[in-house]
Amino acid sequence: MSSAAIAIRMILPFLLWTTLAFVGASGCAVSRGDFGVPFNDADIAAIKKGETTQSDIVRMFGAPDTIIEVNNREVFHYYRYALKHGTFLIFSRINIAGDELYVFFDQNGRVDQVLFSKKTDKLKFQFWPFGT
Repeated sequence: MSSAAIAIRMILPFLLWTTLAFVGASGCAVSRGDFGVPFNDADIAAIKKGETTQSDIVRMFGAPDTIIEVNNREVFHYYRYALKHGTFLIFSRINIAGDELYVFFDQNGRVDQVLFSKKTDKLKFQFWPFGT
């Protein structure tokens, strides 16, 4: 047997065990993260069109994450995001969902329209990285 064949026979098991050790060490991981404060459903229900002012909204939800100007009217944007992540060996799955609140004001600073979307309560944790 040649010296190259002997070297390959000695190195091959080492590489196999090293690879298995790294794959095994990567193992499994589960993580979760939230960005922003959850919305209180009672606060959302308390917003009254034509009555609630910008000051009332700030008192309920704090400073807006973003202020947008549309047709000379202000829109307060609030958001919250949730993330769930699972890893199995070398495969990963990340699910992200968000809650969004847009409060449109008239030119007198009173609520004109409210758009609210709540999806973080429907966020699934999926450990298996394949499929839906």
